[in-house]
Amino acid sequence: MTVNCKNGGMDLSFAANEADASTAIACLHGSLAALGVPHQRNCDVKIALAEAINNVVEHAYAGNPQGRVQVRATMDRNGLSILITDRGRPLPGLRIPDGIPASVETAREDLPEGGFGWFLIRQLCDNVRYDRTDGENRLRLSFAFSPAEKRPQ
Repeated sequence: MTVNCKNGGMDLSFAANEADASTAIACLHGSLAALGVPHQRNCDVKIALAEAINNVVEHAYAGNPQGRVQVRATMDRNGLSILITDRGRPLPGLRIPDGIPASVETAREDLPEGGFGWFLIRQLCDNVRYDRTDGENRLRLSFAFSPAEKRPQ
């Protein structure tokens, strides 16, 4: 894993496997707190990042342990922007899933194990965009800060 911290942001690159993804998410969470991301928003960011990064590992790079994931986080006075890039498989239809959660109106033993990730990402982020260019997936997550949350510049 490589980490490059700079004024107002950081870049992180890691292997597309569960262990490195977990380490990267924890690293990002701690680093963003140090950059001044408000605590509650940092918790939201951690959940959204975990869902997005795990999707890359599990789906974009399924069966390809040689894949790499890059995360760039930049912060300004209005909020946080995160760009996740990979060269794995594209999202189906080249679009972000609708994020409709799986139904929980069923018996406990029949509850789904997944189907909530894109719902959570959409709920926690202020803006989510995806594009695929030259074989690269680019997922952008934006988190705005309320006036009370904004850090002084």
